[in-house]
Amino acid sequence: MPFAADRLQAIKPSPTLAVSAKAAKLKSEGKDVIAMGAGEPDFDTPQFIKDAAIAAMNKGLTKYTPAGGTPSLKKAIVAKFKRENGLEYTEKQILVSCGGKQTSFNLCLALLNEGDEAIVPAPYWVSYPDMAMMAQGKPVFIQAGIDQGFKITAKQLEAAITPKSRLLWINSPSNPTGATYTADELKGLADVLRKHPRIVIASDDMYEHILLDGSKFVNILNVAPDLYDRTVTMNGVSKAYSMTGWRIGYCGGPQEVIEAMENVQSHSTSNPTSISQYAAEAALNGDQSCIDAMVAAFKERGKAVAEGLNRIPGVKCLQPTGAFYAFPDCREAIRKLHAAGKLPAATDVAFCDYLMVQPQGVAAVPGSAFGAEGYLRISFATSMENIRKSVDRIAAAVSGVAIAA
Repeated sequence: MPFAADRLQAIKPSPTLAVSAKAAKLKSEGKDVIAMGAGEPDFDTPQFIKDAAIAAMNKGLTKYTPAGGTPSLKKAIVAKFKRENGLEYTEKQILVSCGGKQTSFNLCLALLNEGDEAIVPAPYWVSYPDMAMMAQGKPVFIQAGIDQGFKITAKQLEAAITPKSRLLWINSPSNPTGATYTADELKGLADVLRKHPRIVIASDDMYEHILLDGSKFVNILNVAPDLYDRTVTMNGVSKAYSMTGWRIGYCGGPQEVIEAMENVQSHSTSNPTSISQYAAEAALNGDQSCIDAMVAAFKERGKAVAEGLNRIPGVKCLQPTGAFYAFPDCREAIRKLHAAGKLPAATDVAFCDYLMVQPQGVAAVPGSAFGAEGYLRISFATSMENIRKSVDRIAAAVSGVAIAA
């Protein structure tokens, strides 16, 4: 008799965490492996944010808070949405959670009934489908490969919608592809969504501030404000302020949906960490120039990664326009390596294993973890030295030529 509940039978462990764990194990054994799988900035949390956390501790602000977040942090989030996104919310429309991941999880549990369909553009962030399935929903995938810039079209969206469609995720800038939807592209999706009022839109804006092409961030509500009553705008402090370990995500949306999500949270984690909330408040209210140096570094690194990967035979890579990921198409290289007998199977998982166990290895996440077989997710949230070494190592592995240390 299986020990785990039936609903967990189709749920997989996080592949990004699995790659990081394998790389750490190889390093502990003395292997030379460069980890390019981490989904977090390599910058430290700005000092003024850490100081706010220390001050909160010294004031004794270490007790329970309201389940949905402190009133002062909610005020800061309301101000942020208005100042940066032109979105008007009240504090009753705001929920603070233990990271952006819990925000999405709360939404799935609060919204989806058994058999409801959650539309997931692919490539997708790894947890979207599993969250939907844990809520007894059914993920429905829309494939958008490198030929269309990893972005779904209005025509594809219309074709995927059924009477059971209940939720759509829009993640821009994207993890894992670094692609960003333009205002016109979002308008096209909005035109379709207007015809299907039962669908709730989850706009995952976690990488909002990490734009690498000089463009201005746009949310679907900026081009279609009439969808306000069924859009949940999700964000957090993890990426913009290099606060991944602080575990603070937040969202704004229709009050009825937010109240349902808070009810879910009150019976799971209860409130997010009090100290982290005061740090997040300082981040949102403080000097935003701390983001600029980080984005400038990511812009330079993203250019170096894409240019380097495109020089490798059998690899194609688009220039990422946001976030800190490149998503190269390695299908041709994988086929050639398999034909040469270097891979046991013509899969991205076999390719990633091959890259990692080279005398000088690289840890990357297979694209199949994100719904795109034959691709890799390469995080450039690391030093330029590591980036150059990693590209050289991938090139050497593809060509089968050893490189000097």
